Amino acid sequence: MLESLFFDSTHLHITTWVIAIALFFIALSKYSTGLHMALRLFYVLVLVTGLLLFIQHHGIDDMMYGLKMLAGLLTIGLMEMVLVRKKKGKEISKVLVGVLVLLIITLYLGFRLPVGMNFFA
Repeated sequence: MLESLFFDSTHLHITTWVIAIALFFIALSKYSTGLHMALRLFYVLVLVTGLLLFIQHHGIDDMMYGLKMLAGLLTIGLMEMVLVRKKKGKEISKVLVGVLVLLIITLYLGFRLPVGMNFFA
């Protein structure tokens, strides 16, 4: 049962990244250390569930799964950069645009994958 939760569906992964995106925008509007730490926990959960899905399904289309994983890693990295820059009082608009562009690319790639929900067919 536990194995099927991690390997046979994308539901856990989708749930973690939806919560992470929501937490990111909440943290962006009202920064707090506790919220940032909760978001970092969800970054880890997104990475773990995504890695498990990659291990299970990458053989279907190695390049697309690899590109999606790279885009996801870059998105998480830029999300973290935005919050750290905001905490330090630095300009975040350019990095935030990068987050939004990469987030759209990551979602597009994820939905295009054979295991994803293909809204673009």
